[in-house]
Amino acid sequence: MHPSVEKFQSAAKALGLELNIIEHQEATRTAVEAANAVNCDVAQIVKSLCFMVNHQPVMALVSGKNQLDEKKLAKLCGVGRKKVKRASADQVKAATGYTIGGVTPLGHATQMTIFVDDDLMVFPTIWAAAGTPNAVFEIEPNRLLTACGGTAVDLKKEL
Repeated sequence: MHPSVEKFQSAAKALGLELNIIEHQEATRTAVEAANAVNCDVAQIVKSLCFMVNHQPVMALVSGKNQLDEKKLAKLCGVGRKKVKRASADQVKAATGYTIGGVTPLGHATQMTIFVDDDLMVFPTIWAAAGTPNAVFEIEPNRLLTACGGTAVDLKKEL
């Protein structure tokens, strides 16, 4: 098992979660790749997106089928849209402890506010990254919400 996956598994256990982590030969970096690898709907894939809001990390866990509405995220954070910036690769690594493509929805290196796309809450199970671009795990949405200390909200951009 990759060291980043082991780190995530330890963090999950510390939160009381026993997870079945699956490491694939092929990449699961994108929502479509992950959905194909685990044979689920792309909407069941959790995209862990890190933003900087007033120089503080904020995590948005978004359904694989949705685009994040940054205006909604700004409003949830109580700031103007210009105060919300996508985190750089270095900022993501510092805030979460993981590299882009393998960012997990919980067990981060720093404490941060986490918002969960309420479209994820309708599924019996969802899939998320487990520390590397080819490792994923399945979890019930309410268990994820509780474990990450997140708030379920409307995050999707209306197209």
